[in-house]
Amino acid sequence: MSRVRRHDPNTLLGIVAILLWSATVALARSISERLGPLTAGAAVYLAAGGILALHLFWRERSFQALRKLSRRYVCGCGGLFVLYTLALFLALGLAADRGQAIEVGLLNYLWPTLTILFALVFLGRRAGVGLIPGTVLALCGVFLVLTQGAAVTWTSFVANLRENPVAYGLGAFAAVAWSLYSNLTRRWGGSDGQGAVLVFTLATGVAFWVGRLLHPEAGTWGVRVAAEVALLALATGLAYVFWDLAMRAGDLMLVATCSYLTPFFSTVVSCLYLEVRPGVSLWVGCGLIIAGSFLSWKSIGPATEATP
Repeated sequence: MSRVRRHDPNTLLGIVAILLWSATVALARSISERLGPLTAGAAVYLAAGGILALHLFWRERSFQALRKLSRRYVCGCGGLFVLYTLALFLALGLAADRGQAIEVGLLNYLWPTLTILFALVFLGRRAGVGLIPGTVLALCGVFLVLTQGAAVTWTSFVANLRENPVAYGLGAFAAVAWSLYSNLTRRWGGSDGQGAVLVFTLATGVAFWVGRLLHPEAGTWGVRVAAEVALLALATGLAYVFWDLAMRAGDLMLVATCSYLTPFFSTVVSCLYLEVRPGVSLWVGCGLIIAGSFLSWKSIGPATEATP
């Protein structure tokens, strides 16, 4: 892979997206506490969609470019995008407390490892023997995060899941959905032209709003929550656009490598913003997830990507 390819603008934008996502867990949990997860998701994604629509219209003076997008990309990747976002916001909102929200957030950050695994199937990558120990390390990290080291046994693991199975299950599902989205965006999205992040974001906002109409939530708006919604909407919109460009036209494997640090950055920001004191086992589990994901990446060799 050439040096130019590794440092092209789309790849760098993917790395910026990773940094922007570091605040997602903290802000999403804080907003959900005040508005409820469905209202929070609707507010953030409708605002983000509005920002992206204004930007696209300002640049193109029309939305005609969206009509040229692949139907498979729009429907397939769009569906995964919406499912991922719904699962993540609901998981964070349903977490029993802020500490559990951080744990659920870490479960979601299994997606770098899963992205590598799915690349073997969808992008024709080849794997070495390091993939197996890498995957095992990442799973051990998840196990340690869930049990929090008090008594690392199968019984304690099951007990933690039984306490709030929906939140943890949604967190894991989000990881699967996003890793599939990243790979299929590369395969179906094409490297040229306009992505469909605007459509995906607005569809997600509408899905959250419909959910809120079906299940009303009691919430309280204020200056702080409005500022958090605006900040998260801006960061979310930019991050998804940057990630879409990186997946379609950048160095997917290099960006995936950098994404292994996302659990660390996210945990640091979440603990500071949500005022949670992390235990040693949380950091060890986070480290194992990062190490396992990195080892998995190192085991992947170059190969010709599968054709759409």
